[in-house]
Amino acid sequence: MNPLLPDMQQTLALLDNMQPDTHLLHVLHALQEALQCIPPAAVPAIAGKLGLPISQVQAVIEFHAFFHQSPRGQYRILFSNCPQCGFQVAGGNLLQHLRSLLHVKGDATREDGRVSIAETSFIGMCDHGPSLLVNGLPVSGMDMEKLDLLAILIERQTPVSSWPAEWMRISERIRLPGLLLQAAQLKGEAVQTGLRLGAAGILHELQQSGLRGRGGAGFGTAQKWLMTRDAQAAKHYVVCNADEGEPGTFKDRALLHLHADTLFEGMTLSALCLNAQHGFLYLRGEYRYLLPHLLDVLAQRRQQGLLGKNILGHADFAFDIEIVVGAGAYICGEESALIESLEGKRGIPRVRPPFPVTHGYLGYPTAVNNVETFLAAAQILRHGSEWFRNCGTAQSSGSKLLSISGDCARPGIYEYPYGTRLAQILQDCGADQPQAVQLGGAAGTLLDPGQFSRTLSFEDLSSSGSLMVIGQQRNLLALAQNFAHFFAHESCGFCTPCRVGSKLLSQYLDKLAAGHATCIDMELALQVCNTASLYSHCGLGKSIGNPLLSLQQYFPQLMAQCLQPDSYTPQFDLDAALFEARRITQRDDAAAHLANDYRHAHS
Repeated sequence: MNPLLPDMQQTLALLDNMQPDTHLLHVLHALQEALQCIPPAAVPAIAGKLGLPISQVQAVIEFHAFFHQSPRGQYRILFSNCPQCGFQVAGGNLLQHLRSLLHVKGDATREDGRVSIAETSFIGMCDHGPSLLVNGLPVSGMDMEKLDLLAILIERQTPVSSWPAEWMRISERIRLPGLLLQAAQLKGEAVQTGLRLGAAGILHELQQSGLRGRGGAGFGTAQKWLMTRDAQAAKHYVVCNADEGEPGTFKDRALLHLHADTLFEGMTLSALCLNAQHGFLYLRGEYRYLLPHLLDVLAQRRQQGLLGKNILGHADFAFDIEIVVGAGAYICGEESALIESLEGKRGIPRVRPPFPVTHGYLGYPTAVNNVETFLAAAQILRHGSEWFRNCGTAQSSGSKLLSISGDCARPGIYEYPYGTRLAQILQDCGADQPQAVQLGGAAGTLLDPGQFSRTLSFEDLSSSGSLMVIGQQRNLLALAQNFAHFFAHESCGFCTPCRVGSKLLSQYLDKLAAGHATCIDMELALQVCNTASLYSHCGLGKSIGNPLLSLQQYFPQLMAQCLQPDSYTPQFDLDAALFEARRITQRDDAAAHLANDYRHAHS
């Protein structure tokens, strides 16, 4: 028995204090926080408490990166491995440095149970430099000197609440406010207008405004709400997708922090259209520290008569919002995977059709939009469709929020009218002759300077909201390598094209970076990209080839320089593959290995 594991009495006492209707993710979060793990023996008790199958509880634990069944440390540190806020810095590797200072081996918890150190995909701190999460709280602007002090604080067992306050002060760098960010917070004004206009009037205003979803796909918001409303069912639901997991994106962090009232106003308008009585805000696990603030805003809106029963005195209008916090799963940003997670299951994307507008949460019609879309919808009702339509282009009305990071003088959040040239954006953020721009995060596109005259718009360059500036000193191949490993790690594993393809592409980019790849490798890798794009179950799998395809399209000379045309190094190491057979047979002598001459002869 592991002496660090909590006893069952402690676990059962925690479960007894929870309500039976508590969401599974919240039960798991609470146990993880209190016990530093979710003990395997607790799974049947959790299942019994919530009336769920044991297999379902176990599957959810295994699916999410933030849940562990072996004990984590009293101080649980997660370093971001994002290209912009990650642990690789000019002075060295921050993660390795802290592990060395605290004598932590790999991802394992230190023997005294005090500290565990691991890496995670992306924590939404790209405008604050190298960052980490400690017990779920963000610590930004890390360097070697700060880590030295951090190690001392941990060894002294200083509570995180007593660490330097400036480390955890997350300032929202709104560099260029525009249509939405300049507008005042809404505390009922849009809902009053919506009640006066009615559902048909709300939909008409949104239709006239031309508002399209700001998540990247650009589906018409009025059309989505109308389709959900027209789906015949006993219930309808509103869901806000705040699972902003695309590397380089952090605009939702600022919107949730500074514009939560307007967001909830937008969700309430949607509920008025759909005749929905219940809504969900699905908050990414990396932003869990925003939960107290968001709950306070919801409580205030209930006190003001803007949520709950009889909203603004209308007896026939009742609506409320529940927040569910994720636990480190990029795939839950896909709307059907998010709904699966809301239902207390693994976040595996659904087969579509049917779509959520007819068969969403619990099989009922559900309108899913992201934070920025709900914000825009509320402001349109407040200011009118013409106010919004007069900004942007004929096909892309309104403005777009961008999270800008990387090699620029002024990282932060910018809001631009659609139709703005990329060159103008780079000039505004202080990008000095960049060699490339990564638009749309890992799933987006790497653009060379020849593309900087293009415009931000649905008809040209569409983006979910991330723009990384890549300076001349950066290694573009290393960036693509990072994204390939990101996809391999975040694949949900449901379909073979993504599960296998993402791993193959990460191995290929490793081989390319090591200088061993050939033209044959490139042909095979492009076949994998094509197969994943055509046959993957969801958008993640269809995007896994984008880093490589962008390099090939916009930086062909770089690719040509990296390829080795005259030799072939096999990507599959047969001797290494026999490791498991040697372990099972307890053989590790020379005869159990492939001879070097055999391996070379077959290279």
